[in-house]
Amino acid sequence: MSGVAVITGAASGIGRGMAERFAAEGMAVVLADIEEEPLAELEADLRTKGATVLAVRTDVSNADDIENLAAQTVDTYGAVHILCNNAGVVCSRPIWEHTPADWEWVLGVNLWGVIHGIKAFVPRMLKQETECHIVNTASILGLIRGPGEGIYKVSKHGVVALSETLADELAQKGSQIQVHVLCPGWVRTGILESARNRPDVVPHHQRQETTKSHSVRAEMEAGMSPAEVADHVYNAIQSGTFYIHTHPEHKDWVRARMEGVLG
Repeated sequence: MSGVAVITGAASGIGRGMAERFAAEGMAVVLADIEEEPLAELEADLRTKGATVLAVRTDVSNADDIENLAAQTVDTYGAVHILCNNAGVVCSRPIWEHTPADWEWVLGVNLWGVIHGIKAFVPRMLKQETECHIVNTASILGLIRGPGEGIYKVSKHGVVALSETLADELAQKGSQIQVHVLCPGWVRTGILESARNRPDVVPHHQRQETTKSHSVRAEMEAGMSPAEVADHVYNAIQSGTFYIHTHPEHKDWVRARMEGVLG
């Protein structure tokens, strides 16, 4: 695989896994993340391995940052062939207890980050008139229902709906852009500590430090590696698969929800 891949949330977790996989495939990779130090560390690591890399500090909730990311990518490499709208955060408490700041932060990153990515990159990709791919990271929680993770679920259901609509509209247009939505289960990432990246403008008393039971943390620590998720993404791009399921056994949960919808 050749070309240019852009990954948001690239400095850790699934984003890092995808960046490493695309670089290993010989692609130029554009790394975007809000955390400068791990971003620089990944850039240096990939360069040491011979990869072509551009790192751009990016707050995906900020439309100007994403526009800058798109502009720098095209100015540097002339095109973009894979866009991974991947950055994500979580904030956990009963849904009626969430503050407006909680909603703004999580939706700003998880949903608006994807919206901004589509707005900035799709027009550029359309002008290329070449085969391109967009991978939007949702979650298995974007396909099912249940208690807990309310804002996160809202954001990820939104990413699924956004991806479905984008795919249908691009197909209707006859575009060469293929869309994929990634719906992983448990993956070994640092998302439970994502409150470390809440913006400074959020008053301290409104900050939500994510706390989880030992069982939840154990589930995550025993989860799939980011590298394995990256393999699923790579294979889905090759095969043209839209819904990327990392854990096929979770399809039973999706089926149960759909049966409830149909009555």
